[in-house]
Amino acid sequence: MADARDDGYGTGPGSTARTAGDGGRGFLGEVRDAVSTRSALVMLGVLLLQLGFALSYMGAFHAPKPHQVPITLVAPPAVERDLVARLDALPGDPVRVTPVADRAEARARLLDRRTDAALVVDPASRTDTLLVASAGGPSATTAATEILQRVARAQDRTIVVRDLRAPSAGDSRGLSSFYLVLSWTIGGYLAASALNMAAGSKKPTLRRTLVRLAAMLPYGFVSGIGGALIVGPVLDCLPGAFWELVGIGTLVVFASGAVGVALQSVAGTVGLGLTILIFTILGNPSSGGVYPASLLPPFWAAIGQALPPGAGTTVVRNTVYFDGNATTGALWILGAWAFGGVAVAILAAALRERRKRDGRRREPVAAG
Repeated sequence: MADARDDGYGTGPGSTARTAGDGGRGFLGEVRDAVSTRSALVMLGVLLLQLGFALSYMGAFHAPKPHQVPITLVAPPAVERDLVARLDALPGDPVRVTPVADRAEARARLLDRRTDAALVVDPASRTDTLLVASAGGPSATTAATEILQRVARAQDRTIVVRDLRAPSAGDSRGLSSFYLVLSWTIGGYLAASALNMAAGSKKPTLRRTLVRLAAMLPYGFVSGIGGALIVGPVLDCLPGAFWELVGIGTLVVFASGAVGVALQSVAGTVGLGLTILIFTILGNPSSGGVYPASLLPPFWAAIGQALPPGAGTTVVRNTVYFDGNATTGALWILGAWAFGGVAVAILAAALRERRKRDGRRREPVAAG
């Protein structure tokens, strides 16, 4: 019996069998045992997401340049023709000019979110007025102001800027809408992932899929209330429109969660990576929260408002600051993502169950 004892350091008589059993495989054997093919593939997927994150954000933000920033112009006909020609001739096509009849129409276009700035030319003086609404995105306002001021200086004129709708004091940089929607989208797909991991990452049955989708509704509602409380009473970033924000938050979280449920139902763990790709890597830098589409490279400008982060940011910002103007299209986008997620999740689960039933029916025939 004494020979069977181990001295605790792997050198006693009792350690012989264990050393022969696993000590001989060496370092490479340990690596193969610790890093399986599946875990190596997961690490590769994480690496690709990491590199995609860096490429997407830096590609979108590293060199913002104005391109066709929408500008409204009010000027007498003779001045209008000359000024439109000057602005259209600027290198790089930085602005897109729309002449209108009077200041009232220009103001309406600005508050309806059909333009980023409105230049009102005063032919009786050398000072013109630039109407802006920086709550719609300070970076767009700054870009439009700088371009028009350069043109004015070349003509020995000056511009007075009047901000008709500035961000609230707690939202001085105009980014609260973006960060709020960012928290909602991440929360939605992480909640869906948590439901998936709680079941061992198995692809769900139809009944389990319906339960997961149903669970996203109260989760989205609570998330909407929490977000509205934080940006409203707690931090005073986006005051007012409390219940409107609750409704928007519920829709954004549910859309994100439904897509997460759908992609994980179709692709398992890989589905979480696809969800992160859509919402975080592609959706956030293109959303218009930091830079509007007119300052982003073409790819990001094209996809931004078609993805939930961009649509959600637009709805929140325009609801809080612009009485809900120009939100219909963005709401349809969010609704389409929510409906698509529900439809794909249910269809994937139903097809899996049908294949299982068909397989069970064929088993006795094969055995015979």
